[in-house]
This record gives sequence, structure tokens and C-alpha cells, in this order.
Amino acid sequence: MQIGFINSIATWWLNKRLSDLRLFIKNPLNTQEEQLRNLIIKGQKTKYGQTHNFTAIHNYESFVEQVPLNNYDTLSTDIKKMIDGEEDILWPGQVKWFAKSSGTTGTRSKFIPVTQDVLQLTHYQGTKDVLAYYLHHHPESKLLKGKTLKLGGSKKLHQKGQAYIGDLSAIMIDQMPYWTNLVTVPEKKTALLADWEEKLDKIIQKALKSHLTGLAGVPSWMMLFLQEALHQTGKKNVLEIWPDLEVFFHGGVSFEPYKKAYEQFFPSDKFHYMETYNASEGFFALQDSPEKSDMLLMLDYGIFYEFIPVSGFNELNSTQILPLHKVKTGVNYAMVISTTGGLWRYIIGDTIRFTSTKPYRIKITGRTKHYINAFGEEVVIEQADRALSKAAQETGAIIKEYTVAPKYMSTRQKGTHEWLIEFEKLPQNIEKFAYLLDRNLQKLNSDYEAKRTKNITMEPPIINVAPVGLFYKWLEQNGKLGGQNKVPRLLNNRKVIESLLNLNS
Repeated sequence: MQIGFINSIATWWLNKRLSDLRLFIKNPLNTQEEQLRNLIIKGQKTKYGQTHNFTAIHNYESFVEQVPLNNYDTLSTDIKKMIDGEEDILWPGQVKWFAKSSGTTGTRSKFIPVTQDVLQLTHYQGTKDVLAYYLHHHPESKLLKGKTLKLGGSKKLHQKGQAYIGDLSAIMIDQMPYWTNLVTVPEKKTALLADWEEKLDKIIQKALKSHLTGLAGVPSWMMLFLQEALHQTGKKNVLEIWPDLEVFFHGGVSFEPYKKAYEQFFPSDKFHYMETYNASEGFFALQDSPEKSDMLLMLDYGIFYEFIPVSGFNELNSTQILPLHKVKTGVNYAMVISTTGGLWRYIIGDTIRFTSTKPYRIKITGRTKHYINAFGEEVVIEQADRALSKAAQETGAIIKEYTVAPKYMSTRQKGTHEWLIEFEKLPQNIEKFAYLLDRNLQKLNSDYEAKRTKNITMEPPIINVAPVGLFYKWLEQNGKLGGQNKVPRLLNNRKVIESLLNLNS
């Protein structure tokens, strides 16, 4: 099969898909009603559907009456039965694949069902739609004339009971059609290597011999690849190695702190960036326009959405749960999903904010458990990222990694936030950087500003400079090396920052 033939097929399909996308954007609520209807019809064939009387569900109101909110703990017994090979538990038939997610805080592993419907209707569809939008906005693109390097955290699938366990990228790689090797790097054998450092070296060797036109992965891990490629080649920037590279498809963490570093990797205004929101539980949103920094919520992927205002979030006991048509812009919501993987009214743990309802566009603001509210300041990841990025821009710094935690009050000391930051390039003056970070965060968060005014409740933040490689070493020691793992940015406890500081000492 030749690249030219793939390009022709892709162009035909992408044009057709764009028409479908315009339809769901025009009719978002009808689209969501259809997703719920289809889910309930399938769910009636399951033991979960029988237990919760799915045959009595005729609309959203009866759906809420019959089906409780869920988290992983409430579904874990059913998921274990599915792993052991039982059929028709949460979704019709036997589920073969489960995406292992250990969580960023070192909590016990979760095994997220990945059905064939999830793969086809959600993850693969999302990947194709990213391509559709990118090529629509860049008709001059030569992306399909080369290869895209995909940097994931994949390891070879292992068998557990009657099922196969691995991270999501391993499952997707295992099920990809053979012709994808013609347009992506690395090949399956290398992508599924367990040893991250060995895999990274082999990917670089293969990539240096390839005609790369695109990159896809988590910004922090892609930085390691790009840094090593520059080190091995002695080039000043990445475009000197691969002059036809034109786009980086990124997700997993906020791109804001990494933006300046990538501008040095790719010193060209013709290089593009496109954000995606993809997780083990589903593919949720993508950046549908290069002029916008928010993402389009994808409503026809076999996912039904609900939202809980974070101000009233109380996990399974939350009382205010809203369907899509009742959300408002500017409010932080915890996201609830029902999917073709049998996750019924499942609290995913992510928080988002709507930037638009015509169409529905969102920004990721953090996690329901990843924020700081030790003193009533209610700081979320989105605010920390923006304040940090602005301070870096104003002081000439480049951020590589960071984490922040509260330093609690004592009998002689007021509370504060303690930051641990690994810089790609140090600020010209660390005291000025700390001052600007504090000031920018006050501008973004009125609660934080109130606590910081005249040092009433909180002292100025403490900034610790991490040595190069500290966060990488922490991930290595915790068995989290790989493209889908990351250090928590914000936590209400000091567990992560203390372990990092101890490792540093």
C-alpha cells in the first residue's frame, strides 16, 4: 500500500467527516439525547442494566432516577467480574481489554474497561477528527507525506484472568491496522518495550532515519525526546534535524508552562500546535480552531455528559448534577460520563470550565482532588499554570516541571504555598520571579488575593529550585516512567513535595 493511496482515501474520508461534525455542532442537544438513548438500549442487555431497571428509562429524568452516581470504587466489583471473563456485566458481551491507570498520586491501580465500541467510536474517532480539523485549517499541509512520531507510555499487554491489561496506548497500538506503520513511528515492537530508556533510545535512532512531519504526545515526555535528539545530533533546534516537521498534537498536561521551551525547539511561526483531551475513560475534546485556545467538546463519541458544579461537589453525595443544556460559561464543573465501556454516571475526576455554549467549548481546569484549598484560597491547576507562565515570560525563565503544596500554619508561622520548580532556563532573578508569580496568582484568583492581602492569612510563596532531572528521578523511583505518567501539579497534602524534597536532599 503506497502513501499516495492512503492520502487519497484520507482526504475523501476527512471531507465527509467534516460534514458530520458540522451537524452535531448545529444540534448538540439532539446529539446528546441520541447518545443516551443508544447507551440505554445497549445497557438493557447487561446485569447492571437489569439491576437498575434500564427498561424503565425513557428520558434523562428517569435515567437520573434509576442510575446512581458512580466512582471507581462503586464499579470495581463489577469490573473484577469482567476481568475474570464474565459477560454482560456493565456492557454487552465479554470485554477483552482494560486500560490500567495507577493515578498520579500513587493510589492503587484502576482497570478501565476498553470495549471494541470504545476503541472505534471514541478513541479512533477522536484521532481521525484531530486529523480532519488540522488538515481543514491547513490545506497546504504535507503531514501525510511523512510520518508522525507518537510518544506514549506503552508497555506490552499482559494477561490477567480472561483479559489483557495495559495502558491505553498499548491497547490502541495492539489493535491498530498494519498500514499505520507506514505513517507512524515507532513500530509496534519498539512502542511496546517495557524499559522506557531503552525505548527512547530506539525511537530516536529510528526517528533520525525517518521523514518526520508530525509529533504526538505529552509535552513533558516529548521534551525528553527532543532534548536527546538535539544532544545526539549537535543541532541548535529540532527543525535542523527534521525540517518538514509542522505540528505537535499534545495532551495529558497543560501546555502553558512548556510553551516557551517549544518555541526554542521550533523557532518558526509556521510550526503548529493542537491540543487534545484524551484519557483512559474516553476521548472528550479537541482544539478545533488554531485561533482558539479552548477545545470543542465532542458530543457524538458514544459518551453522555453530566456536570457537577465544583462549588457543590461532594463526590457521590453531590445533589446538583446538570445535563449539558443547563451548564453556564465560567463555572468550574466536575465531569460525569456514561460510556460504551459501561461506565455509568462515572465521576472521572477531571474539572473543566465552559468557555462557550454555542458551540460547547471547554478548558481543563484540573482534578477534583488536585487543587489547593488549605486556607480558603481555592487555587486550581489552570490558575497555577497561567500565573507560572506569566512570571516565566516576565523574567526570561523556561519551566520544565513543577509541583506545589500548602505549608501549613503553626504556632509561630502563617500558612503559605511551597513550590518546587525545575527550570529549563533559570529566571534572571529568583526573588523577582517569586514576586511576579504571587502577584499574577492574586490577579487570577480573588480568594487567594484576599488571603495574601497584608499577609493576613498567607505569607509570600516559598520557591525551591529543583536540580535538573529531579522529577524524572522521582518518576523512575516510583515506577512511573513513560509518556502517560506525570507528577501531580497541585495537592492539598505534602506527600509528593516532601518525597521530592527528600530525594533532592
